Amino acid sequence: MQLDIQTNGFLLTDGIRNYATRRMQFALDRNDGHIMHVKISLADINGPRGGVDKRCQINMALAGHSNIVIEDTEADLYVAIDRASDRCARTLSRRLEKFREHTYESAPIPLATEE
Repeated sequence: MQLDIQTNGFLLTDGIRNYATRRMQFALDRNDGHIMHVKISLADINGPRGGVDKRCQINMALAGHSNIVIEDTEADLYVAIDRASDRCARTLSRRLEKFREHTYESAPIPLATEE
């Protein structure tokens, strides 16, 4: 899985980069083979004015499926990363499960043959 982290309104520290990387690897490890690229955009919307303004937007490019885009805004950047990564994992699992169900339903059932 290729991971790209970008920031807007603040500097990307090693701590934030390591936290986001570990969090995404933990959340998506189970279905890592279906993910081609993950782009995380972190932003401080209001700047120094404060408030609920730390945004984490995650865009996942999947092999053979449309992209998944999740966004979460919180007062704490780490909470926004946590919530967005959890939602990505759940959304990816649901999408892959629907794909598997659709594949099984559309597959022809083999007929039993007599010997």
